[in-house]
Amino acid sequence: MKPQIASVGSCCLVGAITNDVLYVANLGDSRAVLGRRVCEDKKKPVVAERLSTDHNVAVEEVRKEVEALNPDDSHIVMYTHGVWRIKGIIQVSRSIGDVYLKEPEFNRHPAFLQFGSPIPLKRPVMTAEPSILIRKLRPQDLFLIFASDGLWEQLSDQAVVEIVFKYPRAGIAKRLVRAALQEVAKKREMRYDDIKKIDRGIRRHFHDDITVIVIYLDHQKGPVNGRLKQNPVGCTTAPVDIFSLNADHVEEDLLQSIS
Repeated sequence: MKPQIASVGSCCLVGAITNDVLYVANLGDSRAVLGRRVCEDKKKPVVAERLSTDHNVAVEEVRKEVEALNPDDSHIVMYTHGVWRIKGIIQVSRSIGDVYLKEPEFNRHPAFLQFGSPIPLKRPVMTAEPSILIRKLRPQDLFLIFASDGLWEQLSDQAVVEIVFKYPRAGIAKRLVRAALQEVAKKREMRYDDIKKIDRGIRRHFHDDITVIVIYLDHQKGPVNGRLKQNPVGCTTAPVDIFSLNADHVEEDLLQSIS
């Protein structure tokens, strides 16, 4: 195996629906959020419900968890350049890959030293143990948003579900990415069009990659013989809308309107 592969890692977010039951598993800080209708509140007809756990040491609870697992290492979590990182390197505490932070022998391998300095580890400082949620879907559950942290760094859970609830389904994932970039522009006191003109590679200094998947939960089909025919959530007929923006590349529609 090429030793540099030991330094490669990724967050992972998985969702599945079967028999009206939703299963969500995640590693890292990609996030799943559900939009739920609230009939009794006219001012806020939809509310956000977070379905995943952010495994990021920016979250105090996660930071304390990592510190508790490494009581003999006072530098296990370091605050550098305004960001909390494990060993000053990585923000997430769980991932796929990143073997050099899970298996010390990879870190010390002679061939690996050319790709980075050795990091003294007494034990793994990251894991690949996912957080798993199982939830029964209900008629008031309207849609799901699965997105990378690039979206959630700019927009709150509630802001995202309100956008999805308010606007047409077609192109909704791209609309969310645009809303996130508008927030980036506002924070930088720039125009949205100027953000889009920034060269690939340099854009990463302004925002992270953003991938968004929106899944609508259609609970019923049209009327059949005067009655509404119930459609199990697990067999939703609504299209999935997906959009991805890589900070190092031009924006790209990955997939839209898949049945």
